[in-house]
Amino acid sequence: MLPALRLKKREDRRLRAGHLWVFSNEVDTAATPLSAFEPGQAVSIEAADGNALGTGYVNPNTLICARLVSRDPGRVLDQSLLAERLNLALALRERLFDAPYYRLAFGESDNLPGLVVDRYAGLLVAQITTAGMERLKPELLSALQEVLRPQAILLRNDSASRQPEGLPSYIEAALGAVPETVVISEGAARFEISPHTGQKTGWFYDQRINRARLRDYVRGRRVLDLFSYSGGWGINAALAGADTVLCVDSSQQAIDAVRHNAGLNHVSDTVTALKDDVFAALKTLRAERQHFEVVVLDPPALIKRKKDIKAGTVAYQRLNQAAMRLLDKDGILVSCSCSYHLEPDALRNILLRSSRALERDLQILEQGRQGPDHPVHPAIAETAYLKAMFTRSVRS
Repeated sequence: MLPALRLKKREDRRLRAGHLWVFSNEVDTAATPLSAFEPGQAVSIEAADGNALGTGYVNPNTLICARLVSRDPGRVLDQSLLAERLNLALALRERLFDAPYYRLAFGESDNLPGLVVDRYAGLLVAQITTAGMERLKPELLSALQEVLRPQAILLRNDSASRQPEGLPSYIEAALGAVPETVVISEGAARFEISPHTGQKTGWFYDQRINRARLRDYVRGRRVLDLFSYSGGWGINAALAGADTVLCVDSSQQAIDAVRHNAGLNHVSDTVTALKDDVFAALKTLRAERQHFEVVVLDPPALIKRKKDIKAGTVAYQRLNQAAMRLLDKDGILVSCSCSYHLEPDALRNILLRSSRALERDLQILEQGRQGPDHPVHPAIAETAYLKAMFTRSVRS
């Protein structure tokens, strides 16, 4: 029988409405002291009247002190339930994608809180971000092998989100021989990525559909890809017939990857890579009077916490306005944000303010979001994080 974690009166409303998180201030600590639990321990989550709401796991040291894993009081998160959830996640991805390259598991959205898994054919790259899922690591690895029969599993447990959970940072080959690089396919494009050293798990599957939409805008155009990483946007643009593509990133590793992937796709004559701070590069390009017909702006999250909203919004404003300055009189700006705390309306307002400051008229042509292998949990707003706005900027 699992130990109980009891909530205060009326603090069960969010869970009953579909949410999966319990915050520490919602716990009746007089009845069930948080200090009595170990990080990652399985618990029965109860309403104030003692009625079971389901099972979950707890971390007494974090603001999100418990996560619901099943609304059935008789089910706990074990190898059997992990395999069941992974099978459900796999069924969706196999319906959506012809090739085995996708995000297989997206945390709470796949009822697997604390777990992200990306699939690169026979290689799985997983990130565990909570003490509860870390405690189940042997069962998780067994479930992944049961469901997918992978050749190799790499644990990229070096995310900063592990620190508040009291978890160490490490990278571990958990199964098989993990290759130094893998080649993935994305439409007509191929990319060689490093699962060990690449950002996150090595690739950003969440922008795949938006990168595909870019192809309709770039034929015969001069394209600027800012924060290019390994060249996902820029190389797709080159393959779609862009006249020239300039990729800019501050990381030498990313620039080397752009050049390598350009060669892999036979577009080295079209794609140029520039190592520079993006803000500095925008200033230099303007001073050189360079102009582009399409600019893609896909920065890392500039607002990671609520307290960063003001400074982050200023940074997004500076980036978008500077990028817009480089557009021809009838140019396309694809402006992205992966900051959950920057809401779509805020990004639209940034784009509007930028266009008016430059005395341009702006049209929003399309609004993209993360792909369906990153599903949104309707009760957890944080799972809807990615925005990609395709805009047309016309000089008045």
